Amino acid sequence: MALPQQCEAAFGTADLYGVLGVRRGASPQEIRRGYHRVSLRLHPDRVPPEQKEEATRRFQILGKVYAVLSDEQQRTVYDETGMVDEDAEALQDGRDWLQYWQLLFKVTVKDIDDFQKSYKNSAEELADVKAAYLNFKGDMDRIMESVMCVDYTDEPRIREMIEQAIDSGELPSFKAFVKESKQKMMSRRRRAEKEAKEAKKTKDELGLGGENDLQALIKSRNRDREKQMDDFFAQLEAKYGNSAKKGGKKTSAKKRKA
Repeated sequence: MALPQQCEAAFGTADLYGVLGVRRGASPQEIRRGYHRVSLRLHPDRVPPEQKEEATRRFQILGKVYAVLSDEQQRTVYDETGMVDEDAEALQDGRDWLQYWQLLFKVTVKDIDDFQKSYKNSAEELADVKAAYLNFKGDMDRIMESVMCVDYTDEPRIREMIEQAIDSGELPSFKAFVKESKQKMMSRRRRAEKEAKEAKKTKDELGLGGENDLQALIKSRNRDREKQMDDFFAQLEAKYGNSAKKGGKKTSAKKRKA
C-alpha cells in the first residue's frame, strides 16, 4: 500500500501535510515541529499494552511522512505529483523509527509527560473527545481506548465533558452512552486496572522510571538484538566449527563437496 493510502487508513487523510498538521507551504522548521508534536501524541511507549501494536504501526507511518517532507527532493516530487517515491531508502521496511525519533529530538519521558499535562483539559482534548463520541456513537469502551493520554481515572472527567456537550446541544444523546450499564462500567474499570498493573510490572522489569526511560528502553532493545546475534553465531559455531564467524560455513561446504 502506498504511503498516502497508509495515511488515509491510519489518520483519516491521504495528505502528508495534514498528518503533521501543517500547511503545504510550511518551512522545514514547521514540518519538524509538526512531526515532533504529533509524535509525542502517538508514541507507542505511552499507550496501554493492547494498543501498542496499532500505535507502533501509526508511529512508523508518521516517521515515513516526515522522511518524505523533510527531504527537499522527495517533497518536490510529492508537491508536484501527489505521489511518493516508494523505493526511497528511508521508506523501506526495517528502519527503527523509535530510535530515529529519539536521536532526532533527544526526547525524554519528561517531555511526553509535559505534553500530556498541557493536553489534558485543553481545547484540543475536548475536540478529540467529541470526535471520538461521534465516531463510536457513545461507546465509552471505544472512546476511552481512542482518546490520548487517558486512563480509567480520567473517565469521570471525560464523561463530564460529554454530558456538558450533550446538555448544550453540541452532541446528540446516544443510548450507548446515556444508558450504559453499571456492569459494563465496572468491567471496563477492572480491565483497565489489570492493564495498568501489567504495564507497571513491565516498566519495573525494564528498569525504567526516570527522564531517560526512552533511552533505557532503546538500550534494552539493542541488548536484545545483540543477544540474538550472539545466539545466531553460537549456533553457526556449533554447526560448522570455530571458523563460522570468518566464513566457516563456506569452507565447510567445500569440504562436503570434496
